[in-house]
Amino acid sequence: MPRGLQSIIPLLVLPILLPFSHAWGEDGHRIVCRIAQGRLREEPREVLEELLPDFAHNDLGNVCSWPDRARYWLPWSTALHYVNTPDLICGYDYDRDCRDAAGTGEKGMCVSGAVKNYTDQLLRHRGPPLADGDYNLTQSLLFLSHFMADIHQPLHAGFSSDKGGSTIEVHWFSKKSNLHSVWDEGIIETAKQRFYNNSVEAMIQDIDRNITGVWADQVPAWLGCSSEDTCPDVDAAESVRVACDWAYRNATNGTALGDDYFLTRLPVVYMRLAQAGVRLAFALNNVLWDADED
Repeated sequence: MPRGLQSIIPLLVLPILLPFSHAWGEDGHRIVCRIAQGRLREEPREVLEELLPDFAHNDLGNVCSWPDRARYWLPWSTALHYVNTPDLICGYDYDRDCRDAAGTGEKGMCVSGAVKNYTDQLLRHRGPPLADGDYNLTQSLLFLSHFMADIHQPLHAGFSSDKGGSTIEVHWFSKKSNLHSVWDEGIIETAKQRFYNNSVEAMIQDIDRNITGVWADQVPAWLGCSSEDTCPDVDAAESVRVACDWAYRNATNGTALGDDYFLTRLPVVYMRLAQAGVRLAFALNNVLWDADED
């Protein structure tokens, strides 16, 4: 991964990049980052707000989709949004899979490698004071927050042959789409329209209630990994298993996907968004503030 990569795009260009969206989609990334920010301790939250650009208005969710825009100016960063895994193995191995599949084959150029890299950058410069060294820590924060969401999207750890479902053409209800887009945006958008009167805020509140309610007993297990080096690999391995069990099942090329698929996959999407938010909060609490200084 190129050293000093954070400094290539000035943050002044961020506002003009906002019209486009990819990965979980703007709503999915907003959900993950809002869940995470709501779980930060006071000191890490203050550091986060110091790092956020003014136009974010102290809301990480407002800028969590920035890396999807940045890849138009940083084409090498495209490989950091996903990892390709071997067809039908339904497993992930860092040494085997985490390489730039579309470019040089450089090791570490995948979403789990990116989570490790940006976690390390923030960890080495955690503050205050914010000692940024070679890196723009605002961009490190945005990359980490975005890629933590991406690694929990099951088809961002999908099969190599179909590019994570991107080449599997389907109908999402009456609309032509592909399987990857269904998981990026289709399921969330349909749920938002059908159950939340097009309000992403209401969806966030619903997922938050599940985290503190019906999923409360499961949350400690979501945080069972304690190593910054290996946790992203655990997350990627989870995603490819979910892709095999839920995303790919009954969704071959030309399939018409409707309520049967939507209603059985929506709880899976909710849980992956919740896990991403809880784990991002855990990471940010650790990398933005040294608890030993309290």
